Amino acid sequence: QVQLVESGGGLVQPGGSLRLSCAASGSGFSINAMGWYRQAPGKQRELVAAITSGGSTNYADSVKGRFTVSRDNAKNMVYLQMNSLKPEDTAVYYCNAVLILSVVPGGALDAWGQGTQVTVSS
Repeated sequence: QVQLVESGGGLVQPGGSLRLSCAASGSGFSINAMGWYRQAPGKQRELVAAITSGGSTNYADSVKGRFTVSRDNAKNMVYLQMNSLKPEDTAVYYCNAVLILSVVPGGALDAWGQGTQVTVSS
């Protein structure tokens, strides 16, 4: 019914930049919050950045001042601009969306994309 697809990952040198995109497709829903999580080998998945439908944002302390999350509500898309990348940013980045189901009062669905690899290395 609903699919999230990430793109924009790749290999960059320390100090470089990448822009990740996530597109939500399907019908019968509206999006409340959208965000980005990441998971490095041997580590737990962690929240990187999130944005509400009203535009409020939240960032992990480790990325504040370097990453910017934004969204296009009309297109059901969310973006993550990553600047001044560090080797410790290397991880699989996952798009997340909290979807409000149109036919179910109070119904919600927590959707995840397949992930996109970001590697920061010299």
